[in-house]
Amino acid sequence: MNSTTLNLLKAEDIAIELFEEAEERQLIVAGKDEETLNKEIFELAKELFSIEKHWHKRIVRSGANTLHPYKENPPNKIIQEDDILFFDFGPIIENWEADLGRTYVLGNDPTKLKLKNDIEKAWQETKEWFDTKTELKASELFAYAENKAKEYNWEFGGEIAGHLIGEFPHERLAPDSYQLYVHPDNHNNMFDLDDKGEKRNWILELHFVDRKNQIGGFYEQLLA
Repeated sequence: MNSTTLNLLKAEDIAIELFEEAEERQLIVAGKDEETLNKEIFELAKELFSIEKHWHKRIVRSGANTLHPYKENPPNKIIQEDDILFFDFGPIIENWEADLGRTYVLGNDPTKLKLKNDIEKAWQETKEWFDTKTELKASELFAYAENKAKEYNWEFGGEIAGHLIGEFPHERLAPDSYQLYVHPDNHNNMFDLDDKGEKRNWILELHFVDRKNQIGGFYEQLLA
């Protein structure tokens, strides 16, 4: 494992610790709006790890807002009793990017708990499949993730199933290009080296939705 991947994993460990601390401090509660919880986690990151920069917009979504993919900006909602919500944060830690997504369920609603558990298992299974490959088109990984949602009787809700990540700012292309994303239109080999001749590091993100029940789940972390 090269030094870049190790640094990204260290950054991810800190992001995981941040989310765990938010749970331990019981910040995720009904009656609070999404924007307030978002700001509280931002302040917690600053308090614990002196993190003040995030490389993409910080997301807390609850209830029907969990149906919306990343690029949308649904109105602020109040977190309800027995609600489902997810986080998507991209803190910059010592100039390395983390990108972490997790789903939380308040209460004991069986459908919401199943969605949370299913997406966690599906992420692990998709990673295990990815780890068997030495060559893989990004479009093939997207198709696998989409089929994984169907396997668990959910719908895949994301426009992408992952993206490149690295030292801030990571390699970028024009906004209308998907060549550095896990997207149906990206037929490049994910194991190709970057312009510097170095291994690329990828994030896998899964967004499963149930439009009938107006709920969605999200799970995201490094493929390493």
